[in-house]
Amino acid sequence: MNTVFKALNDPIRRAMLDLLREKDLTAGEIAERFPVGKPTISHHLDLLKQAGLVTAEKNGQFVYYSLNTTVLDEMLKWLLDLRNGSEK
Repeated sequence: MNTVFKALNDPIRRAMLDLLREKDLTAGEIAERFPVGKPTISHHLDLLKQAGLVTAEKNGQFVYYSLNTTVLDEMLKWLLDLRNGSEK
């Protein structure tokens, strides 16, 4: 769970997740939307993958990134359990 919070701590990574909510994108398509270099985009995508927030699938010469909502569902459940436990 710590890697998820670390990944969500950066505004660029949160913006990437917003983009992926709309549709799957390649790293190049993601990079076009941010004023940072491609190595920085790759680093951000790697952290999101490590946290399980995105998945990557190679299709020909491109790698497509997708939002993985399973991890978000687990995190939301944990937060709700934490909140409900504090109400007792």
